[in-house]
Amino acid sequence: MAPIPPGIRLLVSFDRDQWYRALTLILTFLLYTSFHLSRKPISIVKSELHKNCTSVSELATIASGSGGQQPSLTPLHTDLDCSWKPFDKSNYKQLLGAMDYSFLCAYAVGMYLSGIIGERLPIRLYLTVGMLTSGLFTCLFGLGYVYNIHSLGFYVFVQVANGLVQTTGWPSVVTCIGNWFGKGRRGLIMGLWNSHTSVGNILGSLIAGYWVSSNWGLSFIVPGLIIAAMGVVCFLFLIEHPNDLKSIYAEKVSPGKSVPTKSWNGMNGHTEVYLQYKDKKTQSYDTELLLPRESVCVPVQPVLVVKSESKPTAISFTGALRIPGVIEFSLCLLFAKLVSYTFLFWLPLYITKAAHLDAKKAGDLSTLFDVGGIVGGILAGVISDKLGKRATTCAVMLLLAAPTLYGFSMISQLGLGPTTGMLLVCGGLVNGPYSLITTAVSADLGTHKSLKGNAKALSTVTAIIDGTGSVGAALGPLLAGLLSAGGWDRVFYMLMTADFFALLLLLRLVTKELASTKSHPISTVELKEH
Repeated sequence: MAPIPPGIRLLVSFDRDQWYRALTLILTFLLYTSFHLSRKPISIVKSELHKNCTSVSELATIASGSGGQQPSLTPLHTDLDCSWKPFDKSNYKQLLGAMDYSFLCAYAVGMYLSGIIGERLPIRLYLTVGMLTSGLFTCLFGLGYVYNIHSLGFYVFVQVANGLVQTTGWPSVVTCIGNWFGKGRRGLIMGLWNSHTSVGNILGSLIAGYWVSSNWGLSFIVPGLIIAAMGVVCFLFLIEHPNDLKSIYAEKVSPGKSVPTKSWNGMNGHTEVYLQYKDKKTQSYDTELLLPRESVCVPVQPVLVVKSESKPTAISFTGALRIPGVIEFSLCLLFAKLVSYTFLFWLPLYITKAAHLDAKKAGDLSTLFDVGGIVGGILAGVISDKLGKRATTCAVMLLLAAPTLYGFSMISQLGLGPTTGMLLVCGGLVNGPYSLITTAVSADLGTHKSLKGNAKALSTVTAIIDGTGSVGAALGPLLAGLLSAGGWDRVFYMLMTADFFALLLLLRLVTKELASTKSHPISTVELKEH
């Protein structure tokens, strides 16, 4: 008999539960990657919506005056290649900022509602509907180019609608990950997993940049189709909770028995009944799932159906706020996300003006900020797991981020080489705390010991923290649009001030962590003064 190949030995060494856990990790990663992929095009297209019309006009005049060829090209060329109405006015930065604000303000308001709704509906269906409608509104923005729409109201409406439906994403995927993964190495796992934010931004930049100069409508339509397609994948494959698999294996364990499989369908992983078999000893169905399939004995007596003791109830909004640490981390994220989203929406335009690059090159260069964000998120997770101090890890990175931002504003004027290095460093320090708070910290607080095992609180806690952060995400790009009219230095001063406030809000938690004699995760810290 031939020996089993090493690769097959590796595959069979993982049990069924591990394979499903890996599937959930990869699938939720791809799902939220598509969310960020569909948000990025607006930052790439901004420099195309408002061009330097003076230089275009001068080039057209020179072309028409050299040899007298194609004299009628001047006005047509200028109209086609210059700014897209209504963003051709002198206050174009304010108009572009208003579009960002429309999306992010709707996102912030909708996030508070989304977590509460998500706990009361099947996550898979809720997320699928959100992704399909998000794809629709993303495509609608691009159709503005196809059908030559120049109404500011149209673009604002699309941004508001898209902001609302995109709130279905984050509470849903974090809840799924929290259901499948424990607290052991949550910082590392979620640090790696949260790189979907940067991966989505990078892919969105590359896709949008490919068409931005030729047909910016496709910069929105293609990402819209991608997120809609991923919504279909979500409907077909997402497993919300390990308990949901019981309905599949109930029939396999007892073939031929009249087991009402409908009674096994629970919402968001909470089953209403359990099976028990009686042979020589009573054995719960949960125990049998942990045994190899060959070792499961067919019961000799009829199946007994036993109702669970109690079904977890969704936590209230005020109840979630009482969890120690939720308010501090929520307010900290407000300022941290303000900085991150200002870079997300305005960095390509800033590079265009500071480094004098075209829209495609600026968009490609801006992806380095997200590459640094991937590394920063992973480092923050690893360090916080090692030390058991989430707040302290965030505080140190915020402390280093402020002077780094000032350095970037100075170095970006010196050329591509220094700018490249500083983009990587800034991305790591800015997105590190943001990544840690929205993932590992949210999951820790959503499964805090004061909840007594009620996992249904996870979606609400995640929505409160990210919703508060989204208020900062809405304010940042709006303030950047207003302040940049007086010079980009003002924008960077605003970002450094935001980092300083984020650091201040964590000082109480940092003091608690440093005063503790043992290293332990934030979820077990005794915060009695809340």
